[in-house]
Amino acid sequence: MIETTQIQEILELIEQKKFFALRKIIKDWHPSELAELFEDIPIDDRAIVFRVLPRELASDTFEYLDIKIQKDLMKGLGQERVADILNQMWADDRTALFEELPGPVVKQLLELLSPEERRVASTLLGYPENSVGRSMLPNYISVKEYWTVERVLDHIRRYGHLTESLGILYVIDGGGHLIDEIRINDILLSPIDRKINELMDGNFIYLHANDDKEDAIEVFKQYDRVSLPVVNSDNVLIGIVTIDDILDIVEEEDTEDIQKFGGMEALEDSYIETPLFEMIKKRAGWLIILFVGEMLTATAMSYFEDEISKAVVLALFVPLIISSGGNSGSQAATLIIRSLALGEISLSDWWKVMNKEIVSGIILGSMLGIVGFARIAIWHAIFPYMYGPHWLLIALVVGISLIGVVLWGTLSGSMMPLVLQKLGFDPATSSAPFVATLVDVTGLVIYFTVASIILSGILL
Repeated sequence: MIETTQIQEILELIEQKKFFALRKIIKDWHPSELAELFEDIPIDDRAIVFRVLPRELASDTFEYLDIKIQKDLMKGLGQERVADILNQMWADDRTALFEELPGPVVKQLLELLSPEERRVASTLLGYPENSVGRSMLPNYISVKEYWTVERVLDHIRRYGHLTESLGILYVIDGGGHLIDEIRINDILLSPIDRKINELMDGNFIYLHANDDKEDAIEVFKQYDRVSLPVVNSDNVLIGIVTIDDILDIVEEEDTEDIQKFGGMEALEDSYIETPLFEMIKKRAGWLIILFVGEMLTATAMSYFEDEISKAVVLALFVPLIISSGGNSGSQAATLIIRSLALGEISLSDWWKVMNKEIVSGIILGSMLGIVGFARIAIWHAIFPYMYGPHWLLIALVVGISLIGVVLWGTLSGSMMPLVLQKLGFDPATSSAPFVATLVDVTGLVIYFTVASIILSGILL
């Protein structure tokens, strides 16, 4: 965390044009700290700070920056400096930047790359947008099974600086096909004359370049890896994917699910960067749908207008009833959607989920029913004329209705994500507002049906 006094000192040095002193202060900072600094200083000052950084530190820092800041910086830097940065960036980070830029701009930037880097960039951009191929690094350390440990170590010393990850070495045959992987620990702890095939066990995991990024997340989680090899359709090793890229994908997916769960379409950019009318467009659709859904609540109320006119006291508890059902539904939906995302449950577990939610709904509903019953009893003791002589029956109506509404809420909230996934939709679409709206309408039906049965011939 950068202190305010440090930021102020840097801004004063920029204003006074003391660039040598500025360089002396920040040249030993970690790239992640410098990236944080760029977020805290004005846009016009970012290019100045970037120019005073040592060349290698500037390139490392650029990869830590937010895409928006990267784009702004490139506008303020000269063509030569931009070319230098792009050629030194890791291929996966450069591809992520290119994905956020207009096609004509990407075409211009590709011309600034060296022939080798241009070939790599064009290859990665050729994969489908959400595929593993877009996020892979084409630089890795591969070895042959007949090599000795000594030769492998010499190979690492010569080419190790070209890759971002050295934890795993990949064994390939003469045609470049992946046949195994070796941990660097096994290399370091083995005699130098030992051959690689003596360390091989044939147990290795890999991804295909056309695999979806979300599938890659599950593989990383399942096998607790920090990097994985990527092969093409012929099983030829063409790159690796590292955990930092997977974490970025996880953040994107979680953000998208959270936004959908809030009852809106997922934003393509950050909140600040999203234009006002784009934001309204993303939110308006679901708001209209939910509003129309809530209109059904008014329709249900009008259907029971006769009961309400005969026993106005029933209307007092409508907000209590429908909010309890909505809250229980939202809880259940949240639990199931997250469990689906983590792979804790699948569609085949629907019966187990239903049984569990039935029991949970009855117990939770009974707890709320007791509280509701007690509330009416206590208020009657304090204000004897508030609910009239039939207060006990009214309390009974509220208590039983809460059991039914909460039970329905938990069932709706838990089953809706499973139904949507079965139909091929995103479970996160069964957002809390959607479930709450559904339960509001049905909750009123349950409430007034219970009231009609218990109060028939007395108040109704």
